Amino acid sequence: MAICLVLGALALFIWVGIALHPAHPWNFRPVGEDNVLPLEPYQWPSVQVLIPARNEASLLRETLPSLLNQDYPGPFSVSVIDDRSHDQTATVAAVIAEQAKATDRLRVISGAVLPAGWVGKMWALQQGAVACGFVPDSNEDLPDYLLLTDADIWHAPESLRHLVTDSEAEQIALNSRMARLRCVSFAERLLIPPFVFFFILLYPLRWVNDSRKATAASAGGCVLLSSQALIRIGGFRALRDQIIDDVTLGQLVKGVGLPIRLCLSRTDVKSLRVYDTVGSVWRMVRRTAFTELNYSWLRLIGTVTGLAVAFGIPPLFFLCGLVFFGLPSVVDTEVSARLAFLLMLEGGIAWGLMTTVYLPGVRFFDLRSVWGFSLPLAAMLYEAMTLDSAFRHLRKKRVDWR
Repeated sequence: MAICLVLGALALFIWVGIALHPAHPWNFRPVGEDNVLPLEPYQWPSVQVLIPARNEASLLRETLPSLLNQDYPGPFSVSVIDDRSHDQTATVAAVIAEQAKATDRLRVISGAVLPAGWVGKMWALQQGAVACGFVPDSNEDLPDYLLLTDADIWHAPESLRHLVTDSEAEQIALNSRMARLRCVSFAERLLIPPFVFFFILLYPLRWVNDSRKATAASAGGCVLLSSQALIRIGGFRALRDQIIDDVTLGQLVKGVGLPIRLCLSRTDVKSLRVYDTVGSVWRMVRRTAFTELNYSWLRLIGTVTGLAVAFGIPPLFFLCGLVFFGLPSVVDTEVSARLAFLLMLEGGIAWGLMTTVYLPGVRFFDLRSVWGFSLPLAAMLYEAMTLDSAFRHLRKKRVDWR
């Protein structure tokens, strides 16, 4: 039973470490809307919005108008790159522009066949960039910024204005907002807050934004990227085979010594993608879970073990210790009352710390505090999703469009 005490102590140590992390990643800060905006620029730079889309006709009906109707004072235009959709993505985009009286602002690009060595989303962005003049030895005037966003992302009217104001004042080469994900269904309430929680534990936002730290990332749903930064990193060709392109983009830009910023968004940038079942979240996560581990089976073993110790042991030890300690006459066991009490104590403190550091995420998504106790269940589901991702890779299952 000594091994149980060691595992319980290890789980407790993990959560003490997370609670005392110098970047406080668990407190779901910074939030972009909480920042005090600096003075607006004297001259507004030009912006080209790029929206890669594949079979997104239904979502574009809700999201594209929000971009076409931005209150941005400077010159901006929107390009939808239709990557060989089977629905009416291109037609719907054109109709939306007509309805919004913004046909002069929208360009619909028909995507070409995917070349070898490229992933779908990056190839779509590459075609959009070329249409904007990002070609070798081009004399065409480039936009000052590119806004990279997804077809499921809705932007508040002032979203672009705020991003550009922030970037111009602070000379930020990459300014990203993690879109507020939909959190309505049971599956979303159980799994979406942990999804963001795990991301910001891996990539603490304050460290991402600190030029002295190597940590770098961005959130692909909303990235304001300076054209000069894109040129410095070698264009989208540098990302051509990247499935987790947003994290890599942040790493490349920060890697050439340019400042980046990543914040959560509460109201300005929202994802309208619906994940109404556990299965829909599962399919989303398994696309990239094993990729995040660099296809390393050793890292997979470490991740699975770490998740089990950090998230599974605290509630398990607390509940089992409670039973063994409180009901010795009911449970036929040789576990001593003292050992049961120690297991209950270790598990209870670790579970309490886990719930405490998770509560800011629960509140960020406007959920009741009782959802804080659901993190162990969510973590075990994510562990299963990661294993599924690895075994699908082993069976050479195709990754969905990125």
